Amino acid sequence: MDGTENKQVHEKRPNLRVVGLIFFVFVAGFLGAWAAIQSGWVKGGANNGNIAQNRQSIMQEGEVIADTANKVSPSVVSVTTTQKSAQDYFGRPLQSESEGAGTGIIVSKDGYVLTNKHVVPDGTTDVKIVTSDGTTYDNVKVIGSDPSNDIAFLKIEGAKDLPPASLGDSDQVRVGQKVVAIGNALGQFQNTVTQGIISGKGRPLQATGSDGQDAESLTNLFQTDAAINPGNSGGPLVNINGEVIGINTAVAEQAQGIGFAIPINDAKGLLSGVLEKGRLIKSYLGVQYMMLNKSVAKELNADLDHGALIYAGNNEPVVAGSPADKAGLKRGDIILKVNDKDVNENASLATRLNQYRPGDEVELTVHRDGKERKIKVTLEEFKNL
Repeated sequence: MDGTENKQVHEKRPNLRVVGLIFFVFVAGFLGAWAAIQSGWVKGGANNGNIAQNRQSIMQEGEVIADTANKVSPSVVSVTTTQKSAQDYFGRPLQSESEGAGTGIIVSKDGYVLTNKHVVPDGTTDVKIVTSDGTTYDNVKVIGSDPSNDIAFLKIEGAKDLPPASLGDSDQVRVGQKVVAIGNALGQFQNTVTQGIISGKGRPLQATGSDGQDAESLTNLFQTDAAINPGNSGGPLVNINGEVIGINTAVAEQAQGIGFAIPINDAKGLLSGVLEKGRLIKSYLGVQYMMLNKSVAKELNADLDHGALIYAGNNEPVVAGSPADKAGLKRGDIILKVNDKDVNENASLATRLNQYRPGDEVELTVHRDGKERKIKVTLEEFKNL
């Protein structure tokens, strides 16, 4: 043989060795499996057991979600609205009408419904509600909306024996907790059910309508990856016990699976007033303030970089005769807590106070002159709703 032939033979050998190795591994594996079967230890049997257990867990989880949806759905309604455009961009009167769709949560047997403010915006002339069983109510009144939050209340006139939702404690919600969202998806698919988890808490958000108008700053929101679509606004975010822990309100357009809900505790103070008085009653402290962070604190030369600084530029930030004035709050005070719950960028002072109703006494933790002190305040009713 010449050198070329030797080289060709030499190059073929590795392939033969690899094939031989594969054959050896195959035979060894077969013999090992045969031995395992003969000895009674079969790994595949254990895997089959795990698969069965996983399948059972998935089925059980599916049943939990189904039970949750079945429990809450009767309390979820679809809301359709008609709005008249009062004027155009140049201030000229218009006669045009537009329609909208959203979701609501029944909160009383006699027909009070909780929803988002942007579901029934200013200019709404007609509201219809459709319950989960298909019953349509045309005689629906807008009770009012919260000017500082995306919350509104409706009343189905003459209703009785409706199934109110069970409300949970949103302060107990944990990141990673499984949740279910229910709503009138796209304004077409009534009581659509989606599931996910709580992805984050205390999220601040600058929200706008689909037309880019009506910008609103919201704080202390839940973030969830449960699918929230147009039309879901005002619907419930519920835990696996079937308790409403949030009000679905917004979705991030440039993301996948990022939706937001208002914690239900932020609406409980308003809800209590509506159920008792039949109108929107909002608690009132009587201060103007700025939420502190590092940059704001540096600019204002504040002692701390967190909390709510009682401040209004050159104006007096404490309203004369208000609950804050009666309790002795003054310019420069930094409110750190309301009843031991932190006040910060994620949970503003307004968010904390929204959990209470007029007449409630709250204890504020206040930083003043380098020291913390406790100040009790009895909240009063805000008169300008």
